[in-house]
Amino acid sequence: MKFLISMHINPNVLDALTDEEKAAIGAGHGRFMEAVKKSGELITTQALVDPSQAAVVSVRNGQPVVTDGPFLEAKEYLGGFYLIDCENKERAIELAAQIPDAAIEGLGIEVRQVMFADGQLEA
Repeated sequence: MKFLISMHINPNVLDALTDEEKAAIGAGHGRFMEAVKKSGELITTQALVDPSQAAVVSVRNGQPVVTDGPFLEAKEYLGGFYLIDCENKERAIELAAQIPDAAIEGLGIEVRQVMFADGQLEA
């Protein structure tokens, strides 16, 4: 079963962390990536830039309209994700709990099963 483990970032929470705490998060992600690679459960992982560097695309009257920045003002944003392939939801939750962000109040880790990929519905 495939699961998307997404990391939701609150910049105010990150800004309040010490340099040592930020370094510990980075090191924790490194250990987590090595562990899920070794177990064969990691499909891919990606980190995303700050939403201020994003573009929002919508189509109005058949023409694309592009605006800068996040779509909505929100204190949290998607910071990145891990796509994993594991036995079941319980294992996905177990893995998500190992991500260092999960231990920091104000940051969130979401686990969602992939419904389909490349047009193939998951069983």
